[in-house]
Amino acid sequence: MIILSIFLQTTNSGGIASFLPFILIMVVIYFFMIRPQINRQKAEEDFQNKLQKGNKVITIGGIHGKIVNIKESKIILEISEKTQIVIDRQSISREKSKKENKK
Repeated sequence: MIILSIFLQTTNSGGIASFLPFILIMVVIYFFMIRPQINRQKAEEDFQNKLQKGNKVITIGGIHGKIVNIKESKIILEISEKTQIVIDRQSISREKSKKENKK
């Protein structure tokens, strides 16, 4: 009974103080979840827009190849001598690192 009366007394404080925990939770969610995701999406867009002919890349599916030609939303990727495939620009995952290129 005493705990119930204490709880009722603290909930009657009203005003913005009762919404403060929810506001704090939303701020934490924004800075730790939403904002980093937005930054990753911008970095991915920048990477895809900077793709050039001759870059060695890896697709989302794990295919390694060299960019032969770039059209608006399509990329022609050479995966071996005389073997080329057409893929979508968004399917490029990352560029091969310098260490991988030397192997």
